[in-house]
Amino acid sequence: MTDHEPIILYEDNHILVAVKEQNVASCPDESMDENLLDILKEYLKAKYQKPGNVYLGLVHRLDRPTGGVMVFAKTSKAAARLSEQMKSGDFEKCYLAVLNGTPHEKEGKLTNWLKKNTVNNTVYLSTQGTDGAKLAVLDYWVEEERGPFALAKIKLHTGRSHQIRVQMAGIGHPVYGDMKYGGEKAQKGKLALWAYSLSFTHPVRKERMRFMAEPPEGEIPWKAFNVSAAVKAE
Repeated sequence: MTDHEPIILYEDNHILVAVKEQNVASCPDESMDENLLDILKEYLKAKYQKPGNVYLGLVHRLDRPTGGVMVFAKTSKAAARLSEQMKSGDFEKCYLAVLNGTPHEKEGKLTNWLKKNTVNNTVYLSTQGTDGAKLAVLDYWVEEERGPFALAKIKLHTGRSHQIRVQMAGIGHPVYGDMKYGGEKAQKGKLALWAYSLSFTHPVRKERMRFMAEPPEGEIPWKAFNVSAAVKAE
C-alpha cells in the first residue's frame, strides 16, 4: 500500500500526467523508498483491476527534492514517441524557484557546460571540450521580490542533472533550501524548486497539450509570494 494518494491531472489510453510531491523519488532507486512510478502503477492496477504487473513508461525524471508535473506513458509506443520529443526539444518544461537574492539582470539566458561527478552525485560548472561536459541552457525571469529572496520563472532548453540548481548558484543566487549547491547562502528547508508547467505533443493524437500545477502555496518559502499570479501570468 502507498502512503501517497496520487495527484492525477490527466489520463487517457496513452498517457498519464501526475504531480510528483517533493522528496518522493520519480522511480525506483537504490534507496528502495516509495516512488511515484510504483505509486502510479498501483493506482492503475487498482483502478482497472489488473492482475500482475501493469506497464507504465518513465519518460523523464524530476530530482527527488523537486516537485511538479510529470508525464508517463501507458504504452510502449507512447513511451518511444515521448522520449523522441524529449531528445528533439519538443518538451517545454518551466519551473518556479525561490532564489537567494535577486539577480542583477532581472531576466536573462544562462549558458554553461556542466559535468557530473557520479561518485558523489554532484554537478559542477565546467568548460566546453572537457570530457563528459554537457551544454546547459536556460532562460529566467524574476517575477517578484520579497526581502532577501526572489521568485523566478525558469524555462529549460536542456535537461541536465541538477541544471537549475547549479546554474543559478553559478551566478550567486542559489535556490532556497539547496544545501548541496548553496554554499554560504544555503538556507535550511525544502528545496524551493517546482516544475509548474509541462508542454508536449500528444503521442497519438498529435495535438499540443499543456499541464500546470502550483507549488504548495501554504509552505515556506512559497507562501511569501503570489505564486498563483506568477503561474497564471503566461
